[in-house]
Amino acid sequence: MDNKVDVLLGLQWGDEGKGKVVDVLTPAYDIVARFQGGPNAGHTLEFEGKKYVLRSIPSGIFQSGQTNIIGNGVVLDPILFRGEAVELAASGHDITKVLKISKKAHLIMPTHRLLDAAGERAKGNSKIGTTGKGIGPTYTDKISRNGLRVGDTLATDFADRYAAARNRHLETIRSLGADIDTAALEKTEKDWFDAIAYLHTFDIIDSEHYINARITEGARVLCEGAQGTMLDVDFGSYPFVTSSNTITAGACTGLGVAPGRIGDVFGIFKAYCTRVGSGPFATELFDADGHTMRDRGHEYGAVTGRERRCGWIDLVALRYAVMINGVTKLIMMKSDVLDTFPTIKACTAYRLPDGSTTRDFPFDISESAGIEPVYENITGWMTDLSKAKSEEELPEAFTDYIAFVERQLGVPVVILSVGPDREQTIIRKK
Repeated sequence: MDNKVDVLLGLQWGDEGKGKVVDVLTPAYDIVARFQGGPNAGHTLEFEGKKYVLRSIPSGIFQSGQTNIIGNGVVLDPILFRGEAVELAASGHDITKVLKISKKAHLIMPTHRLLDAAGERAKGNSKIGTTGKGIGPTYTDKISRNGLRVGDTLATDFADRYAAARNRHLETIRSLGADIDTAALEKTEKDWFDAIAYLHTFDIIDSEHYINARITEGARVLCEGAQGTMLDVDFGSYPFVTSSNTITAGACTGLGVAPGRIGDVFGIFKAYCTRVGSGPFATELFDADGHTMRDRGHEYGAVTGRERRCGWIDLVALRYAVMINGVTKLIMMKSDVLDTFPTIKACTAYRLPDGSTTRDFPFDISESAGIEPVYENITGWMTDLSKAKSEEELPEAFTDYIAFVERQLGVPVVILSVGPDREQTIIRKK
């Protein structure tokens, strides 16, 4: 009988700690495959006193023996990828033998970055708050059937295909009134083509055939998502979303895995909530509590360095994310950040402008929609969780908080993170 593949993804607005969890779970799998997103998604891992930030490379790369795959749903910047891989090699992690790249993954071109910047400037006060990495324009080219894929780099006429795409981009950039530094672009392009050559030192594969064959053989596969459910292009807080499907269904389209082969879905969330960039955030805090969360949680973007907006946990949004993804197991991260709060709030419903309340996530959660969070107060545990090594060492008030979350979401919490290091992880006896 064919194996099922498991999926691991974020349930909030990204930055939930997926990298650490993938690293912790990887020993149980033979293959870790990234299924969407690009170098805008920074996955941070800490172990043995060192800190690593992965952008495009799957987070299972640090465990021994596993195959890691960059799937067809990922958009890849060759320059950033090379920098990431070279940095890993310098730290003693040569990934050329354990990483495979899908031929169908789309390439981020130098002009995609220019398009990203020009498009954001043109929006004025309506900026989405992109990372400026060229992600959106690359996915736009993909959907409009104008993109370049990794497999195209193997063609004899690749230079011509590149030139056609480049010229089309430059025309659009000029139409937006943006200036183009031709000399800087040519320098970047030379670097880009050099990075393409470096890309060819890796195994470039028909990933959908490879993955499905390995599943049939009995291989255990973990599909790794980037960003979070509330940034999904269809089901997130549109238009303040990313350009891909960050949900479980994205693993099917981003790797070529049939829906019937999906097994467990691990949903990751923080014990509170954060968001980077623009967009609605019902439980956002602007007071001392929000600042405390940011400081204690080191809430700054791994890739951008931007301050993350912080707020109380939003269980309305989480229930929605659990439903959309078919989550079977929950993983709660950064529980230790709330150690110093005597009272913890959790949003369990939204109050609508007409005075009624709803537990369902509505179409519009923007400020103009007039939605207010309805909170329940929970007694804080006022204990340093970072020292806990087992479930038995956890304070009763904290286990009460976990039980409350489980009742609200209807799914068990199976893993707890109580610090940034891989060792600061508690597997619950459920």
